[in-house]
Parts: sequence; structure tokens; C-alpha cells
Amino acid sequence: MRRAARERIVSTMNSEDPVASNPEHYRVLFENEHVRVLDYTDTPGVRTTPHIHPNSVMVTLSDFDRRLHTPAGTRDVTLQAAHAMWLPAQRHSGENIGSTPTHVIFVELKGAHAGAPAKHAVGPVTL
Repeated sequence: MRRAARERIVSTMNSEDPVASNPEHYRVLFENEHVRVLDYTDTPGVRTTPHIHPNSVMVTLSDFDRRLHTPAGTRDVTLQAAHAMWLPAQRHSGENIGSTPTHVIFVELKGAHAGAPAKHAVGPVTL
């Protein structure tokens, strides 16, 4: 990737970092040069502002229903507690459309493995 393109991605990610854009919901639990671990919580009816996630592993700690909004469209997901799944790099906003709080841990990859947000990526890869 050319340097100018890489710098644009880094700049966008910094301005749409979920910890900065939604600090009432995201907090950093751990960070080093390889990963950043985030804790996310919300309550029914809460909607986040648009933000970017690099390639990540998402671990659900509660059952919840969520609507994800991206430039490519909207996707509703129902997720159960105690599952780990892949979250490809993406830009989205989310909305708790259920009746229970959301509690999730994200293990975000850094460096060459972080990836660039794909326009078609919407939420986690579920089996």
C-alpha cells in the first residue's frame, strides 16, 4: 500500500476510533504493539456514532440484539453470550434494538494484520 493511502487510513481510523468517538461505551483494557483489547457496553435503545474497527476477534459476554449501519446497508444480528467470532475490518454504527444490555470484548489486531475497512463488511462473521 502506498504511504499516502496508508496515512489516510490511519488518519481516518484515529478520528473514528470507537474509544474516542464513543467513550461512554468503549474502554481500553489492554494494549501493546500487536493488539488492543476493548470492553464495550450499552443498554437498550443506545446508538453509537460511526466508527472503525480493524480486523478483530469479538467475544460476546451477554445475549443481545443489534442493528448495524454501514454505507453498504443495514444488518440486524442476534448474538448469544460466550461466543467468539471474527469481525472483519469495517466502519459502522450500531444500535441496541433488543431488551438486554450489550457486553462485548474486542481483541483488535494492529499492524499488517489490522486490515482496511471493507465497504461490504457488516458486523461479525457468524456461522
